[in-house]
Amino acid sequence: MKYALLLMGHIDDPACGEEGGASPEEFFAFDKEITDAGVVVSSFALEDPEHGVTVSSDESGERVTSSGPYAEVNEFVGGTYIIEVANIDEAIEWAKKSPGSEPGGHVEVRPVAPY
Repeated sequence: MKYALLLMGHIDDPACGEEGGASPEEFFAFDKEITDAGVVVSSFALEDPEHGVTVSSDESGERVTSSGPYAEVNEFVGGTYIIEVANIDEAIEWAKKSPGSEPGGHVEVRPVAPY
């Protein structure tokens, strides 16, 4: 079954490589381990949220765009893996190994919809 590992961060977290944050080398090592295990279907990292744009609708249904940083955003997706493993327990074990689940962050594990 396919699962998404969503590597989540908080805007107040130390940046990757800063004191208290996981180092890029830790993420590179995890990426090598999970890739070498043959379970990765796809993966990507995202730039920080201040580089993003949000598209939404106002009360009249008109599309509105806004650029970051967003004061109302407290957490964000820093990257994701789509993995194919036997069950949720195996997906959770991979999430536990991720530097993204160290103090200050978390990894959300969700099944990928089959459609």
